[in-house]
Amino acid sequence: MKNETFAKLATSIKEAGEIKAGHRAPSRMYEIKPPEIRMVRERLDVSQGEFAVMIGVSARTLQNWEQGRRQPDGPAKALLTIASRNPAAVLDALHAQRGVPSTKSMRFSTRAARVSNA
Repeated sequence: MKNETFAKLATSIKEAGEIKAGHRAPSRMYEIKPPEIRMVRERLDVSQGEFAVMIGVSARTLQNWEQGRRQPDGPAKALLTIASRNPAAVLDALHAQRGVPSTKSMRFSTRAARVSNA
């Protein structure tokens, strides 16, 4: 690594430490808002319990998200964003079992297809 590149990297790391400690304001911030979880679930016409199983979280976690007590982050936020834009893709990816979908996943896929075509 060139000395100039290393110096820029070191400066950047010091700035990040100052921002984290609250001694400096960030130059810009990117806020990714989670989709309206209840709206996504209702578009799929599924209960909280069914939706929680679909996305691999507990029903309690889903309730906390929908009621605004907690916010999804990381992979959960990404999955919810995809589910809000293309529910059929999420259902196909999460519920395909070696080419033979279960009755439940077929029901979810039918609902997702209905929503995607609307």
